[in-house]
Amino acid sequence: MKTVVIVGTLDTKAEQILYVKNEIVNRGNRVLIIDTSTRDHSCSAADITCDQVALAAGKTTAEIRALSDRGLITDLMTQGAIHQVKDLLNQNRLHGIMAMGGAGAATVGTAIMRELPFGIPKLMLSSAAGMPAYAGKWFGTGDIMMMNTIVDIAGMGKLVKNVLTRAAGAICGMVDQAGVSLSDLLAGTDKPLVAMTEDGASEQCAAYLRRALVEKGYDVEIFHAQGIGDQAMEKLVGEGFFDAVIDLALMGVSDELFEGNRPGGPHRLEMAGKRGIPLIMTPCGMNQTGCGPTRKNAAKYASRSRILKLDELRMGTRLNEEELLLTAGTVAEKLNKAKGPVKFFIPMQGWSGFDSPGGVLYAPEEDMIFVNELKRLLTNDRVELIEIDANLEDTVFAQALLGEFETVMAQRESDLPTVEKNNG
Repeated sequence: MKTVVIVGTLDTKAEQILYVKNEIVNRGNRVLIIDTSTRDHSCSAADITCDQVALAAGKTTAEIRALSDRGLITDLMTQGAIHQVKDLLNQNRLHGIMAMGGAGAATVGTAIMRELPFGIPKLMLSSAAGMPAYAGKWFGTGDIMMMNTIVDIAGMGKLVKNVLTRAAGAICGMVDQAGVSLSDLLAGTDKPLVAMTEDGASEQCAAYLRRALVEKGYDVEIFHAQGIGDQAMEKLVGEGFFDAVIDLALMGVSDELFEGNRPGGPHRLEMAGKRGIPLIMTPCGMNQTGCGPTRKNAAKYASRSRILKLDELRMGTRLNEEELLLTAGTVAEKLNKAKGPVKFFIPMQGWSGFDSPGGVLYAPEEDMIFVNELKRLLTNDRVELIEIDANLEDTVFAQALLGEFETVMAQRESDLPTVEKNNG
């Protein structure tokens, strides 16, 4: 028997929450209800009351209800619920979590879910799940399942009951199949675990490395560097799940600076260095940025002379000199703080498959603006720049990365204390 936590507002959704609770219990699992209500009500079904949630945020419910700032009220109840949920997780009393409601409930529910580790089943049931303006924020870097209810979660009509029954079945199925925690899963292997980023412009290089590393006994987890994927990787690296990082696709660094479509967040390219684990990296994507119609400041970039058009939505151009210098400065600042070995491979014949020789974005002389500035600013002797006379997608480039990676990992293994080797 496992425990599913339901987060919701009993002042508005008591009937629906209790229906789902009954469905989950009938499937052989326990349920704990956390009440995030902000209005007075008479339902006493909560295992953790709204009073307890408020106190966990440092307030009483009376103080919270007296506030006029709706956003502040939501933030306080969210933080209180996060505190309660983490306590339940630490007590092994949370094996899955779900929430239900409209846009407001989705904002609170997913914020709570994003604070839980990867691998904990998370289900957000919402009539607002299909709203694209909010979906990216709700998901963030969390492994959250969103179920679009179509009908509003109000009343107990046949369609609402059908949705709630399926949601109960879904969370029970996920909980039943979750197995061991991610930490236990990773602790059960003696293979070094490697995080790797890739995108469409580094696909061949990534595929070569992935195959070779698996053959050599490594576990390799791939993250698509579209912004959210690389942010999720940084989060998991920071939580200690990986032994090394091969960071091929780094557009997230520059897109974070220039408001591109794939921003990697403020901590992109930081966690491997902070932990001191080996980091093998390339500049793939950092000399380019999107300029298609989906970019909010597209006009600034769409007028540049060199445009690579992949389709009606995806178009790219090169960063200018000022932007390359700023990107180099940002990268140098992050790498100068690295506590472990960093090998930065520079492909001298184009940084991706999109700027190979003869291509519209190919400009190696402009790439050197970044490289020379980076050399000038780097002060960390743990960081080594390695120039390879090839395109990033050439096999010889991938082979050079693989060879250096094995050398670094062998050195790391020889440097580890005996007790750490024995404990994995």
